[in-house]
Amino acid sequence: MEAVDAARALLGLEVSLLLCCVGAAGGCTVSVSQPPVLEVDYAEGAVTVPCSFSTTGCPPELPSSLWFRYGAHWTETLCVDGCTSEADKFTVRKALAQNQVSLTVNQLTPNDSAIYICGLASPSSEDPRAKQVGAGTVLVVRGARGPGKALRGLLAALLALLSVYVVVVLGIFVILARSKFNTLRNKEKEDSQKKKSARRIFREIAQELYSKRHVGTSHQPEKDNTYENRTALDNYERP
Repeated sequence: MEAVDAARALLGLEVSLLLCCVGAAGGCTVSVSQPPVLEVDYAEGAVTVPCSFSTTGCPPELPSSLWFRYGAHWTETLCVDGCTSEADKFTVRKALAQNQVSLTVNQLTPNDSAIYICGLASPSSEDPRAKQVGAGTVLVVRGARGPGKALRGLLAALLALLSVYVVVVLGIFVILARSKFNTLRNKEKEDSQKKKSARRIFREIAQELYSKRHVGTSHQPEKDNTYENRTALDNYERP
């Protein structure tokens, strides 16, 4: 805490030097508010440090803002030139109508863990209270404890696609199984009908042959033995 208090005191001096525009207005008070701690996984890729402010008795003008960060063994003044490009390491966004400014730290690494302090000043006021710094936000960038948002989103999308694929494959399998079952069932019915038809035809043919044979046998004339007996008698009586 002593290091943070010393840093704030030093920052107050730096803000006074960097925002040293002098004006005629008096009784201007600027208040700055920051979240005390932000924790983020470096796999998130970027983090935004918010800063809110309010002014009392100040000229109707937009305040100037500066950002600083203090690491374990180094101090750095950030975005003196504004940092408006999203391709930069830092990006400053101002919503002065809502009394808010923010600093986005891009391309996060664990080395970005530091105390980030927001400083604001009313440019045309020389009142000491017109230049204030926030209490600082302790940014803790942790190593990857799990997949980041992008990776989690990708895994969720892949899981959804896999679920859809499994459902579609199961549906196709069920349809093919039912189709094959119906085909086999129809084939069995056809084979059964063919067998029944063949047996019926064979039975009809057998019945017809049996009927013809039976009819032919029942109508066959009896043999006439009179002629044979007479012939035998003549042969016997002939000398």
